Amino acid sequence: MVETTLTPSLQLLSEQCRDFIKSLIHADVAHDITHIERVVRVAIQLCNAEKANMAVVLPAAWLHDCVAVAKNHPDRAKASTMAADKAIGFLQGLGYDERLFEDIHHAIAAHSFSANIKIKTVEAQIVQDADRMDALGAIGISRCMKVGGSINRLLYSADDPFCTTRKPDDNKFTLDHFFIKLLNIAKSMNTPSAKEEANKRTHYMHAFLEQLRSEVGE
Repeated sequence: MVETTLTPSLQLLSEQCRDFIKSLIHADVAHDITHIERVVRVAIQLCNAEKANMAVVLPAAWLHDCVAVAKNHPDRAKASTMAADKAIGFLQGLGYDERLFEDIHHAIAAHSFSANIKIKTVEAQIVQDADRMDALGAIGISRCMKVGGSINRLLYSADDPFCTTRKPDDNKFTLDHFFIKLLNIAKSMNTPSAKEEANKRTHYMHAFLEQLRSEVGE
């Protein structure tokens, strides 16, 4: 569960969003309810640190993956905009403040790497940072491996596991995803508070890779 110090109205909204998310079936094994809860928890922390609008950040964080498309699906780049549209429809049904819809829609649509939408608000920065944080550290490693297994990727290249002499290819090897994306995420964080935590988690991932290197005989 997400522990919060929200106002009663936002706490009710949080519960309504959680129930809605739990009712959905997700295509991507890495975007289950536990992922959503972690993103919401971090988003609340960042929102407080950055003094942003919780009434925008909270629903956007809960609903950012209400449409989930598998990593290797051709419509992956459209998923966040589809989620934003669905989220607004859900919030309209709750009678939520329509003046917030534009910022909520933007925060959801812009959070995705693949959507490549320019961030316009601090609330969107926070939702993006919170989502990207979940790709780092111990949980980030676990999710990466989980996704790789779900699409039958090999763990690593037997000839060059750590991409010393070859170009990384995460369509074939899960470990290559570290070098293509994961180890670079900290550099893309928007808010100061997110950057500090992201650097800590990235340090942990480098330590994991060094341990793995020793275990595979590199």
